[in-house]
Amino acid sequence: MRFGILGDTRAWRDDGAEVPLGGPARRALLALLLVRPGAVVPAERLAAELGPAGVPSAHALHSQVSRLRACLGAEAPIERAGAGYRLLAADEDVDACRFERLAAEGRAALGSGEVRRAVTALTAALALWRGAALAGLPDSERARAAAVRLEESRIGALEDRIEAELLLGEHRAVVPELRELVERHPLRERPAGLLMRALSAGGERAEALVVFEETRRRLAGELGADPSAELAELHLELLSAGPSPAPTPPPAQLTSFVGRDDEMAEITELLRVTRLVTLTGPGGVGKTRLSVELAATADGEVCFAELAPLRDGTGLAQTLLNALGLRQNGLQLADGPRTPVERLVSALSDRPLLLVLDNCEHLVDDVAALVARLLATGPRLRVLATSREPLGIIGENIRQVRPLNGEAAARLFTDRARAARRGFVPDPTLVRRICAALDDLPLAVELAAARLRTLDLDDLAGRLDDLLGVAARGNRTPDQRHRTLRSVVAWSWALLSAGEQRAARRFTVFAGGATAGAAVAVCGTDEETLESLVDKSLLEAVGGGRLRMLETIRAYGAERLNAAGEREAARRAHARYYLDLARTADPWLRRAEQLDWLPALAAEHDNLMAALRRSVAARDVETALRLIGAISTYLWIRGVSASAAPHAITLLGTIGDTPPPGLGEEYATCVLVAASTTAGRPAWRRHRAAAGEALAAAWPGDRSGRHPAALLLWIMHNASEAEPHDAYELVAAQRDNPDPWARATSLYVTGFGHLGGKEPDPAEHAFHLAADGYRALGDRWGTALALDVLAGLAAGRGDRARAVELTDEALALTDELGALEDSADLLVNRGDHLAAEDPEAAGADYARAAGLARRAGSPAGLSAALRGLGDLALARGELGEAERLYTDALERIDPHWVKSVGNRVRTLAGLGRVAEARGDQVTARDRYRQSAASASAIGASVPDALRLLGLPEPLVAAVLS
Repeated sequence: MRFGILGDTRAWRDDGAEVPLGGPARRALLALLLVRPGAVVPAERLAAELGPAGVPSAHALHSQVSRLRACLGAEAPIERAGAGYRLLAADEDVDACRFERLAAEGRAALGSGEVRRAVTALTAALALWRGAALAGLPDSERARAAAVRLEESRIGALEDRIEAELLLGEHRAVVPELRELVERHPLRERPAGLLMRALSAGGERAEALVVFEETRRRLAGELGADPSAELAELHLELLSAGPSPAPTPPPAQLTSFVGRDDEMAEITELLRVTRLVTLTGPGGVGKTRLSVELAATADGEVCFAELAPLRDGTGLAQTLLNALGLRQNGLQLADGPRTPVERLVSALSDRPLLLVLDNCEHLVDDVAALVARLLATGPRLRVLATSREPLGIIGENIRQVRPLNGEAAARLFTDRARAARRGFVPDPTLVRRICAALDDLPLAVELAAARLRTLDLDDLAGRLDDLLGVAARGNRTPDQRHRTLRSVVAWSWALLSAGEQRAARRFTVFAGGATAGAAVAVCGTDEETLESLVDKSLLEAVGGGRLRMLETIRAYGAERLNAAGEREAARRAHARYYLDLARTADPWLRRAEQLDWLPALAAEHDNLMAALRRSVAARDVETALRLIGAISTYLWIRGVSASAAPHAITLLGTIGDTPPPGLGEEYATCVLVAASTTAGRPAWRRHRAAAGEALAAAWPGDRSGRHPAALLLWIMHNASEAEPHDAYELVAAQRDNPDPWARATSLYVTGFGHLGGKEPDPAEHAFHLAADGYRALGDRWGTALALDVLAGLAAGRGDRARAVELTDEALALTDELGALEDSADLLVNRGDHLAAEDPEAAGADYARAAGLARRAGSPAGLSAALRGLGDLALARGELGEAERLYTDALERIDPHWVKSVGNRVRTLAGLGRVAEARGDQVTARDRYRQSAASASAIGASVPDALRLLGLPEPLVAAVLS
């Protein structure tokens, strides 16, 4: 027998016939016994709740129990147990128990990322409801408590189901249901948050913000409460929604995609409901091409990271940062020497993204560890990996990519043959025979089809028979298929001319492909030979004028390069080419042409790092130092110094304590690059003095060195040292240097030397001259640096309008360069300038800054934005919200990094004001003391330091009190 209490109380026999229960008293008795099936309900409580007119009656209870027994019969016996009664029914026979089980299963599936299974379970659970739980019962304490509990569970299951459907992209379908849910439960925050997400996903961000504001007002008006931290974070996320850094898209494909419709459909659906899918299979089976097509058709943002150029796992996190379009740090090294992994975790912590990792097999342990961490800290991240073996981590969904079926392989061969030979007419029998001989491996099929440029179809089939010894094949193991592919690659290679073979094997020294010009220079060949290699499928043209070589072919070609004894010569040619490229680009990176040269060098980042790594490994100190000097400006502006830091550290270990003759300036830049990560701090301490001497010798003041960016980096890295005076003097001494960029930098640093004096005019004059100098060169970076400081000075003298104007000019420059971290920093500064007179505009700036900082993975930027929002909350009298924001900001600050001093000072002072407003003078004084102590770290007197850091006078007075 089955029972229902999710609605009016009912019972059904196993054949589906409903049991006539009689009047309301009997239904009430059954409902009370079904609240906990099998549990004893005291007779005294039953009598009290069922007695006539609410008066307990043992006789009435006994009479109703007897009548209910007669109705139910032996299928559901009611037992007398001690001083009460119980109904012997299994949990699965009661709709409320089934509901709770299914809802729990759905919630667990949602938590583990099995979204589709969650929707199925939760939909089934909610379908059991026929109306209000325990409907029609008299006013019973037990029934009322059970009904409230069940209704709460129902709403929770409904919210879970809607969240799961949102994850499946059903945002438009759930909006009407969410609006109704919010209307019926106006003080529940979760439906409001889900509605905000659904509206935002549908492009209605303004409407989503209206939902938040209405919810905030209701909570304040009816409960006297602020929105929860989760809802406030969502509001901040929506306010700060803006353009993300452009991640690397999947490579453009110039040929048709054949024969994977079923796999595309299956894996596309799998990626909707799970968070990690790994495509496995032997080389040449088509894993990369399938991942490219999946990425190209995926909903939402996609980042494609090619891992084949990496030789080991040390550069893995930095490679992903580069693919995401993220810099290591801001223009002023705002986050300190953080590791690329920390930066990556921050950037992906709340970013909805499909991350495609191609060719993981040679880094499988490193990839597995990093992916596990990113998925654990980024709940909205999905990962699609390709590898010859699984990653082996929890939650991985493995899909074996198999060779094409016979029909698809024949279509692929025919398609590629027609591209190679005009007017090609296939013989289906021969084509099928050739494809079968090649185990239907896509790469082998494409290589064979390319030979039809010079061979007839009959000749090709005969040669393959001789090559592979094919007669009747049966099932083939992956190892056998790999040998087949290798044989086809070797055969294709053998048919190349001597010049083509030389060019192909030398091309293997490139990392991440190359331009045709680079290939001509390094391979010692011509464009006609490269075009022939493309025609024969040994190289691929991938758009943007670049060529690449598939990893399977590259591995074979590298063996041929070693066998020919040309590896070192090819690597030296590669290093020479990229050293020349970096030298050519370097001076333009500090001029208006930087917008052209930065992306050109970024496209060659893998090659630059490969050249540096090989030079260091070969102990070619001169080449390595010259290369690291030539790319130092690029590394700084792009914020990718961390990718070169391990090589710089190793190189310094090779050099020892004495710079090589004639390379002192390059040695100093090597020390600076090494110091860009935490791992390089020991090298910085060991080499700092010698590097300072070398840099001073290269830049005596009356003549130019080779790398002027080292001057600015030198003062930035020395600013937090106990004795930065020598660094300051070195850079300030360049005021009459022939190099205009060095002169502008000298003026910029000189300005800081005047800060804290009685008259601000000399400092402001120096910064104006610096800005003019950078602007005359067209250097957006330097100009933005100087304008930011000038804005701070204008705000300090009360000219907020001028401060905003200067900040806007700096923001235009950093936006043009795509520098998210620096734009976030400037937005916080503009918010500070606006906060007193236009708190709404300031709040919008802080919110946008928070969004940019999140996307860039910048805890320092996010901390500053949260501090600004805390200031505004405090000004509105929302002490709880202000304390939450300040505390969150403080947790994200690196207390040892000089750039964070101002934010730490303001955050601690804000916490002091919160405590003071609550009457907690002890805590307030403690926070003010901490703020003053932090301010003293910049070297000026505490009052001057507080003013230099931008604190308004009332706050300065509070800290000094």
